[in-house]
Amino acid sequence: MKLFVDNLTHVDFSYLHPQRGLVGESWEAQLILQGKLDDQGMICDFGTVKKRIKAWLDSHVDHMLVVARDMESLTVSQDEQDTAVEWFYPGGERFFCKAPHQAIALLPVAEITQKTVAGWAQEQLLALFPEQVESVEIHFVAEKIEGAFYHYSHGLQQHKGNCQRIAHGHRSRMEVKLDNKRRQDVELYWSQQFSDIYIGTLAHRVESIDGVNRYEYLAPQGAFQLELPARYCYDLVTETTVEQIAQHLAEQIKEEYSDYEVEVRAFEGVGKGAIVVI
Repeated sequence: MKLFVDNLTHVDFSYLHPQRGLVGESWEAQLILQGKLDDQGMICDFGTVKKRIKAWLDSHVDHMLVVARDMESLTVSQDEQDTAVEWFYPGGERFFCKAPHQAIALLPVAEITQKTVAGWAQEQLLALFPEQVESVEIHFVAEKIEGAFYHYSHGLQQHKGNCQRIAHGHRSRMEVKLDNKRRQDVELYWSQQFSDIYIGTLAHRVESIDGVNRYEYLAPQGAFQLELPARYCYDLVTETTVEQIAQHLAEQIKEEYSDYEVEVRAFEGVGKGAIVVI
């Protein structure tokens, strides 16, 4: 007997890709449990399944920088409070992130993919369930998007929850309307501008020298540092909430299409976001 749960939850995180560098990502989690029926005629109650899996993913993947511990050109160091990750792009450019331990997940794999993360996770998930559950199978699936989308990473210093972590992210789409007509050409242009981007807050950028940006801030969870090539960065004067990203996009598009009413629907991962009309 098997029990399945589609669209159990979504995870939003960033990871290091061996060529692309820092990549924001959003995946849907799908689950299959196999086991025997209990005296209620169940393998496990759906409410219990959802609660336990979501809590585990929130603690081990969601809103974190996920790093393949065995990837090439990677050095990891840890002290009592923080984890520091140094990695070099294929061209020799440096990536560095230092953050509290709970903000960085180190996985014993060579590369972060849907398959490797699922394999790592399901080895640990079985322990969350009663003995009649014999196996746990988890799958991560990216949202099917028709049209343009982009991967972005950011950190929200003032956020009271885990969004304060300096390098977490999303795989997102946007919808742009000019005088209430969808403009996929504009969506494509801005998605290309934001391809694998780090959207930073200008006040957090403490240095920009020789094509390298360094960001730092202190948040409730601790001190955060991030360094990466400036060509992968796009700074706002505000915090980088989805509301502010939508506002910025609308203003930039309005400059080019001043005679039109501009509507931007910006997504933060899957199924949520902000709308601005100017």
